[in-house]
Amino acid sequence: MGNSLSDGGRLRDRVVVVTGAAQGIGATYALALAKAGAKVVCADILDLAGTVAALDAIGAPVLGLKVDVTDASSVAVMVERTVGAFGRIDVLVNNAAIFGNLALKPFEQIGSDEWDKVMAVNVRGAFECAKAVAPVMRKQRYGKIINVASGTVFKGTPLFLHYVTSKGAIVAMSRCLARELGNDNICVNTLAPGLTLSANVASNPDWQGDIAAGIVSSRAIKRDQTPDDLTGTLIYLASADSDFVTGQTVVVDGGSVTH
Repeated sequence: MGNSLSDGGRLRDRVVVVTGAAQGIGATYALALAKAGAKVVCADILDLAGTVAALDAIGAPVLGLKVDVTDASSVAVMVERTVGAFGRIDVLVNNAAIFGNLALKPFEQIGSDEWDKVMAVNVRGAFECAKAVAPVMRKQRYGKIINVASGTVFKGTPLFLHYVTSKGAIVAMSRCLARELGNDNICVNTLAPGLTLSANVASNPDWQGDIAAGIVSSRAIKRDQTPDDLTGTLIYLASADSDFVTGQTVVVDGGSVTH
């Protein structure tokens, strides 16, 4: 499966599934993967028309699927349709998560229903998708699962207990899956962004002013983080360049935490 820039892109002919691809960072991931040569399956519970159109515009093979990552049957259809369209699944990017619209609040004020919803999407969603693609990757004797966590796990950020806890679970999940899938030549790693100015984050007043300034000041590289800052690491983890890298967490946050 080795690929290089000389043969049309580091991800040439790789089939990549990206969950949460309708907007924000997920849409940026999908476009970057397509530009690197991948065939991209964009999955989301939201309308994917914009993302699919962006990939169509550059002539990339793309499939848009409405998927609820918390529903095992919905995820099973995603896998079935992906294999039906492209014959294989090389990479899963577990990006779908609840984040940008959450309000900062003391943990005593987080309702049980809100806690359960965050855990269902952010943790069980990643589990359902990994479980569904694993048989395909095992049969191929090759695959990459890239779980998206957050640098906030290594800070213990206050006022955000449900989200930070869910992303801590993702780090642990990746380490365990790497052990279980290693004998089948499947790599499982975690990409952990810092606070990234996606559209939802930029429009959420909780992430403006002093809080945003404080996060920027904590970085070695003192500027706002954009979705494009993440794509180089994502493509590396999806490519043959990282075929002996598994169980790892790569923090991309300008040096706010040094993990």
